[in-house]
Amino acid sequence: MNTTVEQYKTQIAQCKDIFMKKAQDYGTSWQILRLPSLTDQIYIKLLRIRNIEETKTQKIEDSIICEYQGVVNYCIIALLKIHYSDADFSNLLLLSKKYDEQVQRVLDLMQNKNQDYGEAWRVMRVSSLTDLCLMKIQRLKSIEDNNGKTIASEGAEANYMDIMNYCVFALIRLCN
Repeated sequence: MNTTVEQYKTQIAQCKDIFMKKAQDYGTSWQILRLPSLTDQIYIKLLRIRNIEETKTQKIEDSIICEYQGVVNYCIIALLKIHYSDADFSNLLLLSKKYDEQVQRVLDLMQNKNQDYGEAWRVMRVSSLTDLCLMKIQRLKSIEDNNGKTIASEGAEANYMDIMNYCVFALIRLCN
């Protein structure tokens, strides 16, 4: 399990580096987005990944790795919005701290699920991880269309967390 945690933290460190650099460039302009807009942004990134996986071609230089990193960061933004809807994250030190807090929550979930599932993701195709993320997006869209209400299902937060974990797994698979 140490290897998985180390690999996970390595990928997250790269995602956070990009996130914080963009926060310096653009500020926290993402705070204007509503959760459904974040869901849609994640959706289009995942659709691009799937299209590249299926066609084996691309015209824009951003790699699949860059797209998965973007999805991870959009999931963090969604989690921040769920937990701190009215917070002002213009202070980059505060933003960095809250980013790390959300990562720790998602990492804890990953470790628990990884223990139960025996690292099954290591034998899965990366394209299957993409499909699982797309399925979770469809679930999120249904939850959002139902004003966040669920009857027997996990809520939006759990789906964002799962998407993030699947993307980190894909990054580990693609980068190692």
